[in-house]
Amino acid sequence: MSVQNTIPAFGLYGEQGPFPDVIHFEDFSVRAPINDWRIMPHRHSQMSQLFMVEHGWIDATVDGEKHQVSKSEFLYIPEHCVHEFTFKPGSEGKIFSYPINIVRTISPATDQILTALSKPFVGRVEHPLERVTQLLRETVGGTSLFRAQQVVGLAHSVLANLAETRLAERASEQRTKHARLFALDDLISKHMSDGWTASDFANALSISTGHLSRLCRNATGMGATAYIEQHQMQEACRLLAFTQLPVSEIGYRLGFIDPSYFSKRFRAARGQTPSEYRALFTN
Repeated sequence: MSVQNTIPAFGLYGEQGPFPDVIHFEDFSVRAPINDWRIMPHRHSQMSQLFMVEHGWIDATVDGEKHQVSKSEFLYIPEHCVHEFTFKPGSEGKIFSYPINIVRTISPATDQILTALSKPFVGRVEHPLERVTQLLRETVGGTSLFRAQQVVGLAHSVLANLAETRLAERASEQRTKHARLFALDDLISKHMSDGWTASDFANALSISTGHLSRLCRNATGMGATAYIEQHQMQEACRLLAFTQLPVSEIGYRLGFIDPSYFSKRFRAARGQTPSEYRALFTN
């Protein structure tokens, strides 16, 4: 359990400076050994990451869900997800970090691709993914005249491969999100503490509240108000698990003026009180 009252948000882990390149590549050996093979809970608000294990394993927790990623497997983590890792000492592998503008500008853009890349998942590193990531790695390290353009194209190829893998494995579970909902997700993250209603978000997106609700229902089966609250409760889970903020303060940060109402809504969403949920991470 962290003693801090915020969840660290980085560009690259432990760094607060600007993102260093079009995308970023590094081996496990760059950061894991100097941190005793343990990466503490943190998140990236403007970046997704791909971890590919070549030797050893990673025990990962992403938004409270545990994954073990073994040799010849990958873990994809989209922006905002709180994650922490324990590496088997001596593990080897690759990490690709993609700024969100790279993810969102895949062309031709499809809602299916963006939907597939909006959740964390684990999969096998098959030959096509291994081949294109190796080419991306070599291009990132190169100095050609049009290096940046090549890197963007190859990054999009990797992301499309990941999306295809995700859709093939979870086709029956997928509902496609309209592109406007990704803009809504960004707005919810920016205005989490402002108490915005569905009408406020609809106005910001220049659509009607009814239209926004239809988009949310088509993608998730819930209306706009429930969709917004789902995001609030996901953030509540992160703050309960990874900080020691009082429950009332968490409610205030998520736009709930009345702490008891926040606790009531959390229990309705999660089936347990905020304190009971926090206890899962402290006992």
